[in-house]
Amino acid sequence: MDDASLGCRVVDWSKIPDLLAVGLLTSAFASVAQRGQPVSSRLWLLGWVTVMLHFSAFAFLPADGPWGSLAGFIGASALASAGIIFTWASVPHRREVSSLWMFALLVASSTFYIGCVAWGPGPLWLMVLAAAFIGLSPLAIALINLPRVQHPLRWIVVALCLAVSIFILAVQHRPDSTLLGLNGLMFAIYIGCAVNFWYCFARATAGAFITIAGFFAWAAVFVAGPVMVYAFPSLHIENEVWNLPKYVVAVGMILLLLEDQIEHNKYLALHDELTGLPNRRLFLDRLANTLERSRRTGTQTALLQIDLDNFKQVNDSVGHHVGDELLKHVGSLFLGRVRRSDTVARTGGDEFSIILEEPMSRADAVRVGRTLTQLLDEPFEVNGHTLQVGASVGIAIFPDDASDAESLRIAADLRMYATKQASKAKSVAQPERPFRPGSVAAQPASSGLQLAE
Repeated sequence: MDDASLGCRVVDWSKIPDLLAVGLLTSAFASVAQRGQPVSSRLWLLGWVTVMLHFSAFAFLPADGPWGSLAGFIGASALASAGIIFTWASVPHRREVSSLWMFALLVASSTFYIGCVAWGPGPLWLMVLAAAFIGLSPLAIALINLPRVQHPLRWIVVALCLAVSIFILAVQHRPDSTLLGLNGLMFAIYIGCAVNFWYCFARATAGAFITIAGFFAWAAVFVAGPVMVYAFPSLHIENEVWNLPKYVVAVGMILLLLEDQIEHNKYLALHDELTGLPNRRLFLDRLANTLERSRRTGTQTALLQIDLDNFKQVNDSVGHHVGDELLKHVGSLFLGRVRRSDTVARTGGDEFSIILEEPMSRADAVRVGRTLTQLLDEPFEVNGHTLQVGASVGIAIFPDDASDAESLRIAADLRMYATKQASKAKSVAQPERPFRPGSVAAQPASSGLQLAE
């Protein structure tokens, strides 16, 4: 036997194009995932690397003896593990300890069954044990953790595992039980992927539709394959046709990542990266819309301009990282004290702007401003430092103080700066508290509310 024929018997060269195609898609996926880095992208990438292992191992299926069995075991186990990884990546509660156990037992049970098939036929009791392990292990985890996790996706996975376990036991005595059992297991795994992605990506986008449809088609392959063998034994379908759903899923996942990145970029364009609050651009847009609604309904809108006092002292004394945490803390405090219909925005370094929509009067606006400044009068801990800062507030009411957005902002700014100057004049008359390590104090300014009235 010459070297060429020996090489053909050891390596199935027809699998190489599939391996290259999946490798290129995986590389493209990795490039896109590294740019956006959503939570699930690393797990998706791990799944596609596992799919590449599946194709690599199946290329050695023609090898004689135990090497061919080993290639089949690795290839089938990798394909099953890839589906389980994809499913786990879309589980909302995957950080739960029980979810980790569920994931580990699904991989272990499927690998155990595939090992029994690859090196079988083994004794009947071993195959029964493997089939029972597939169905009962996830059920046990779900029941043990029932008080903590009752998500419908978990019970869908449990139901699929029980169904495939019963199916494997039902066909155990058939001569083609190996083919039916493996295809039944793969179908359950990938239909689970489709259902999980359908649940988690229920949005009308091309990426979601292509990915979900691809997983359904991927699962259907494991039903259509045996049907074609029994119904049309003389009909030969190329491997590329059966592998097409894999490429569809890969393209769909890349589109999902790109869609998420586009949405994230839109978010960053309209929100402050540090605090997550609306930035000046979004604030101006909301202010214009709010004033337009007020004109139509004949109601009032209040604008509060709030500037932290002596914020530079915090940065200079304890560092900019503490100053950043202070800004995030102040933003969350303000958000917790206004209505959902109101807008809290960071419009400058240490400047916050708040739009109070209807129903709103001047007395209501003053009361809100007083509440917000009082929040900053109390000391609070930031990164091990005790901070106490004050704020200067300027309040302007539409349409009493101004008839358009620009004039309203100018009126609120002027009152805020007047408040700040009054606060500085007051602090000159009082001895300044010396700075102590771990403590920053700024004189609270309550007089701004009187000026704003």
